[in-house]
Amino acid sequence: MSTTKIGIIGCGNITGAYFQNTRRFPNLEVVACADIDVDRAKKVAAEKGVAQGLSPQELIALPEIDLIVNLTIPQAHAEVDRQVLAGGKHVFSEKPFGLTLEEGKSIVAAAKAAGKRVGCAPDTVLGGAVQTCRGLIDRGDIGQPVAFAASMQGGGHESWHPSPEFYYHKGGGPVFDMGPYYLHALITLLGPITRITGMAKASWAERLITSEPKKGTKVKVEVPTHVTSILEFANGATGTFTMSFDFRGPSTSPVIEIYGSEGSLRVPDPNGSSGPISLGDKVKWEWTDVPYTHAYLDAARGLGVAEMASAIKAGRDHRANERIALHALEAMEGMHVSAQTATHYTMTTTCERPEPMRNDLPEFTLD
Repeated sequence: MSTTKIGIIGCGNITGAYFQNTRRFPNLEVVACADIDVDRAKKVAAEKGVAQGLSPQELIALPEIDLIVNLTIPQAHAEVDRQVLAGGKHVFSEKPFGLTLEEGKSIVAAAKAAGKRVGCAPDTVLGGAVQTCRGLIDRGDIGQPVAFAASMQGGGHESWHPSPEFYYHKGGGPVFDMGPYYLHALITLLGPITRITGMAKASWAERLITSEPKKGTKVKVEVPTHVTSILEFANGATGTFTMSFDFRGPSTSPVIEIYGSEGSLRVPDPNGSSGPISLGDKVKWEWTDVPYTHAYLDAARGLGVAEMASAIKAGRDHRANERIALHALEAMEGMHVSAQTATHYTMTTTCERPEPMRNDLPEFTLD
């Protein structure tokens, strides 16, 4: 098996998961990491056993690297993606794809001009949980999807994250932070979105950091922290989509449930790649657990990179692609536009559901 040499830009909190999981795939080799803080990059390189810790510009210039993983903060995703593409490399970015639809379009245009590929997280939708649910829907186990409910309720990041400020500034908020997991899952399961109606608010003007090392610091809230939308899909399904950092107590709202003409489906938390899957019987109105049909139950953050690298070698489309990422980005922007204007938002982009993951290959073999 030929190996794709990759580099990682951005040595923050999520970097460790990518180092751990990319090493599980024999088609990937991490040869360098980079950060605007070069000392941090060198420290991470030493900790992870990587040969080089560099500046982003130095990493992009390395001739042996084929694909770069962009793990910078959301505000930098688009600019770094464009720099990587201009440097002649493929790029796989953490979510979100950008902060605006126009940013997303600029990445797609840059990729086309460079003749390179773009991938984007979340890759959790390629794991066993969502792929098993995809198979159940495609097989007709719940009939025609009619409706759904999706929700993420939390209290925000200030109680645990070491530097949570950016979650409350432009590019943050629950929709841009957690929304991609849910939107990419729904697109994988149901297809493209056609129309959105949204309502949004920030329940508090300031947030108090209670985590170390910034305990006691107040953060000004610049983005909505509670967003509720109704999404209409091209297949006719409609449902509610709620993302919130404003909950101060527990909730029993479903993470994702899909309701069909012949039954219901409980989908696990799309922030991971495993969790209990249940089918709801339309006669008995009871839930029954369903076994997994697909692998990768613990390979989130890295599976999408390996799948993209394998697709490039095989000459096929990669599943966590820029079309889905751009469509999800427009949906996130559309929720906020709808809330601001008190009108429906009609989607201008579309995409196709990616091909299902194969379940006839050994784990960590993708073609």
